[in-house]
Amino acid sequence: MITKKLSLEHVLRPSTLEGKAPLILMLHGYGSDENDLFSFASELPGEYLIVSAKAPQQMMPYGNAWYEINFDAQGDKFTNDEQAIASRDLIATFIDEIVEAYHADAQQVTLLGFSQGAILSYAVALSYPNKVQNIIALSGYIHASIYKAGYENNDFSNLSIYASHGNVDQVIPVEWARKNKPFLDELGIENKYSEFPVGHGVNPENFKEFKNWLAQH
Repeated sequence: MITKKLSLEHVLRPSTLEGKAPLILMLHGYGSDENDLFSFASELPGEYLIVSAKAPQQMMPYGNAWYEINFDAQGDKFTNDEQAIASRDLIATFIDEIVEAYHADAQQVTLLGFSQGAILSYAVALSYPNKVQNIIALSGYIHASIYKAGYENNDFSNLSIYASHGNVDQVIPVEWARKNKPFLDELGIENKYSEFPVGHGVNPENFKEFKNWLAQH
């Protein structure tokens, strides 16, 4: 299937289904590109239409980002919330474009994000829960300041979330990720959280677990 010109550059793997296909939209991390998570595509069930998006900000000398992260002298990270919100809304629009351009099933949309892509997966789903049914958030965390105002009043009854983190993650502290589940529980969102003995990445056990979770959702 030839990719069409949409709001975000992307690569895709077509579904084996004849009709409307469930969608997995992959959102890569800071400094990466659309080919990174797409390496998972061949390992995921054939019925899914898999689209892996390229973040809009080009970094030098290579790679892309959904928003800037600034590092101060103490090593603290500061998110450019304005850019993150712009990317949040761009992804929400992109979902609609995929549904129309590639005949995806709007009622079966999964966001699979890593790191910055996981942070934005939460932002899109909690801000626009009518557009997303499942999230697989790998090595990310809740960053509520980039959610739409009043998000806590949304209906999340059709949303399910799988989150995982490496317990020796040197990029995003595991303590940040451990706050995800209490936050989601408070909103009444069905969710599962797991930790694995890895750094900022996904090991085979983690991959197997989220594949099994996806099969049940």
